[in-house]
Amino acid sequence: MNRFSIFIITLLTICISGTSKAAQPFITDKKSGDILVLKEKSTSLSFFVNIGTDPGIGRAVSNLQSDFEKVTGQKPAVFNQNPNSSSPLIIIGAIGTNSIIDDLVKQKKIDEKLLKAKNEKFIIQSVKNTFSGVEEALVIAGSDKRGTIYGIYELSRQIGVSPWYYWADVPVEKKENIYFIKGTYSDEEPAVKYRGIFINDEAPALSGWSKATFGGFNSKFYEKVFELLLRLKANYIWPAMWGNAFYDDDAASGPLANEMGIIIGTSHHEPMALAQTDWHRYIKKNNLPNVWDYAKNKTVLDEFWKGGIERSKNWEKLVTVGMRGDGDEAMSEGTNISLLENIVKEQRKIIAAVTQKKAEQTPQVWALYKEVQDYYDQGMRVPDDVILLFCDDNWGNVRKLPDLTKPMHKGGYGMYYHFDYVGGPRNSKWININPIQRVWEQMNLTYEHGVDKIWIVNVGDLKPMEFPISFFLEMAWSPKKFNSQNLFEFTENWAADQFGKKHAKEIARLLNTYPKFNRRVTPEMLDSRTYSLENYNEFQNVVTDYKNLSLDAYRIYNDIPQQYKDAYFQLVLYPIDACSNLYEMYFAQAKNRKLASEKNILANTFADQVKSNFARDSILQNKYNNEISGGKWTHIMDQMRIGYKAWHDTPKNILPEVTYVAEEKISKKPVFQEKNGYVSIEAENYSALNNSKNIHWEVIPGFGKTKSGITTFPQNAYPKKDENIFLEYDINFESKGEMSVQLWLAPTLNFNSNKGLKYEISFDGNAPQTINFNGHYKGELGKWQAEHIIKSVTRHSILNSGKHTMRIRALDPGIVLEKIIIDCGGLKPSYLGAPESEIIYQDKF
Repeated sequence: MNRFSIFIITLLTICISGTSKAAQPFITDKKSGDILVLKEKSTSLSFFVNIGTDPGIGRAVSNLQSDFEKVTGQKPAVFNQNPNSSSPLIIIGAIGTNSIIDDLVKQKKIDEKLLKAKNEKFIIQSVKNTFSGVEEALVIAGSDKRGTIYGIYELSRQIGVSPWYYWADVPVEKKENIYFIKGTYSDEEPAVKYRGIFINDEAPALSGWSKATFGGFNSKFYEKVFELLLRLKANYIWPAMWGNAFYDDDAASGPLANEMGIIIGTSHHEPMALAQTDWHRYIKKNNLPNVWDYAKNKTVLDEFWKGGIERSKNWEKLVTVGMRGDGDEAMSEGTNISLLENIVKEQRKIIAAVTQKKAEQTPQVWALYKEVQDYYDQGMRVPDDVILLFCDDNWGNVRKLPDLTKPMHKGGYGMYYHFDYVGGPRNSKWININPIQRVWEQMNLTYEHGVDKIWIVNVGDLKPMEFPISFFLEMAWSPKKFNSQNLFEFTENWAADQFGKKHAKEIARLLNTYPKFNRRVTPEMLDSRTYSLENYNEFQNVVTDYKNLSLDAYRIYNDIPQQYKDAYFQLVLYPIDACSNLYEMYFAQAKNRKLASEKNILANTFADQVKSNFARDSILQNKYNNEISGGKWTHIMDQMRIGYKAWHDTPKNILPEVTYVAEEKISKKPVFQEKNGYVSIEAENYSALNNSKNIHWEVIPGFGKTKSGITTFPQNAYPKKDENIFLEYDINFESKGEMSVQLWLAPTLNFNSNKGLKYEISFDGNAPQTINFNGHYKGELGKWQAEHIIKSVTRHSILNSGKHTMRIRALDPGIVLEKIIIDCGGLKPSYLGAPESEIIYQDKF
């Protein structure tokens, strides 16, 4: 029996039993006997929604219309009464709202037990005879508003619209036929009550983009964010707060969040539904002193906090209580616990007075961030209904969890986690550094300790964190869904959702690997001293690893269809290529520093490489900001990443310091050191040369198999007997005895009437050997021609170890020398020849 047959039998069993199944794939484009037609070429899809449906559900229905139009080219109509049609129909609503869903429950066509008294749950199922004339329809039913919305967006995702269609420009694949595999599907209830993100550290990147795109962090901006969150089954947000105040910046933002179904909170240091910026605006407007100290300024602070609750009293929210210092700082030294407990007590009095309800009826959270955890450890407590929000250390390492041997706090626990951080020793703001393996391990540890009320993650600018955001929120819904062995499967499925199945496994490997590399050391912490240049070839190895990853990313980029390239650049190629470029730059800086300390002229090559990589970083940034997606993402990659010395540095990339070595043509000459039984020399790196009035040596850069070639000019000038046109190479031998010398020469033919081209070779002024290296050529094809090199071999006797000088004298023009290899007894075969030996520069005399 094949896997598809097993799947169908399992599905039928579920349908017969009346239970729901996890929202595995229920949409197909293949027609079979047990499907419900949603769209075919000859059919028109319609939606049924009751009059008076919640506006948030109505907004999601409108998006579903647009999603079907993107996929099929046709926009479904929406009916508020019996369509009395045999055309495909989707019925949408929530239980308990006097809707068609309640009618279907009464008719026993929907199992009430699946939805009643459930939180944020949806079911998607086919139902027969929903209306007169409607033989069978697809029903999306929610236990409540958000449950219905999540069901709508689950259908959107399965027909092929990624949650990241706007935020990462993931394209929508066109489909002519869409079928529903009959059954009842659900993702059940979320395991974590409040699941969301914190937009933070948002300047200069996201702030610059939002200002250019929407005019700032206003309701137009948040409409896009809220939709993304709902498509990812989240329900909670801490809005941007660097100089921003969510409710005050745009009066439409609060009502919008409430309509769409997003619960608004404020960060760990912003109590009573107010932003830090609200405080600064408040004291300026009312001409009050900036005294953020409850012991000194109780009356002003109470009135300020009252205003926050009054403004937001009609909207769904989670109120932060407690108090830290102004500007996300610790309270003043010596702050006592009794004062802090009294602050919470007074805040709750304000909440009760404004809402005219008991304080415990307004959800509240107390964040144990940094020093606040110390207060908790020293005995500070808050009322039982307040959620205790534990925190990581800002780097993804959980600091504190409940003691399972002691009674649990009745209000429950949450976790504030970080993908992004501003602070010492250096910021981590630019790119994703979060392997989902570590995220899973720490959040699974968190969940296993009973932390299930709040999961919120600091995502910085949001844009660079698309993949880990998807994972974090998926795990927040169903932590038990994941284990140590299926994380790559999630990654592969995510890649398939964005780019199709063809390259999904390979893209998953890239998404899995680059954050692993970035977690070794964050890009902002990386510099030229991070990895060892001398030991184990470490620095070169990590650079090579990243370069190979970048090459793999480019290979896929060149193969995927054009419509996927912008999304692929954002989600895969840019983070890999830009980080690989960063590694190359710092490696070049390390080489520059080492060679410059040795006064080696090659230091200049690496100095130029540093500048080239620095410039390329800007080129890649410009492509992201201004070229892809029609220039949609201006400023989004403006975060600093190069040149940090402290976390609060000016947000501008700084060219790494390099040193140039002045050429010392007279004072220094190279000496090649024998090692491992051979000496390898690039021909251009001579120790000395001799020209004549009429003939000179000249290097041809890039010539030949390795680095360059060197030959005599003019090419029609034949040296006379008294013209010593030679090159010399100084070599420090460890060995002594018989040795062979290979001159790797360009495969120049005996163009001089078959006489052949000749050179002389000698050591230490001894009698030279005269070699005609191609005089024997008779027009036949030789191996050296096919390999594009002539290896001219001579044997020599070196009587003593130590320094010796080899001289090569040109007797004819047209001889191009590329490389010299001396076998001292340890040379191993290789096609390109052994790598160049170590060079020691010595003074010339």
